[in-house]
Amino acid sequence: MKNEVQAVSTDTTVVDMHNSQIALDWSGIYKGVIPCADCVGIETEVILNQDMTFVMRTKYLGKGDQKIFEEKGTFVWDKTGSIVSLKGINETPIQYKVAENKLIQLDMEGNTISGSLADNYILTK
Repeated sequence: MKNEVQAVSTDTTVVDMHNSQIALDWSGIYKGVIPCADCVGIETEVILNQDMTFVMRTKYLGKGDQKIFEEKGTFVWDKTGSIVSLKGINETPIQYKVAENKLIQLDMEGNTISGSLADNYILTK
């Protein structure tokens, strides 16, 4: 009689069903005015679509001709399902933490912005 060994999976990865991607109604239009070093502020609108595309419109307030800049691209969720990275933007990918009816802009390292202006980096639905 031949001894057979069966491989048994010990993968106990648990999927968090309460992350932003699954639990929130995240698609929609988010707006706010974020700080600007050399203008009054940057009026910002981010549209997240169900098909994983986005549109970002920005207008520099109190500066020049008030031109609206529009960028389009795709976005991806991080492995936690809580942060989206906008792809297709000329600069580094812009990251937002997705909360209930809010997008919270993260810094260049992906950390929450802190300090007295932190609340100014939140776009609301």
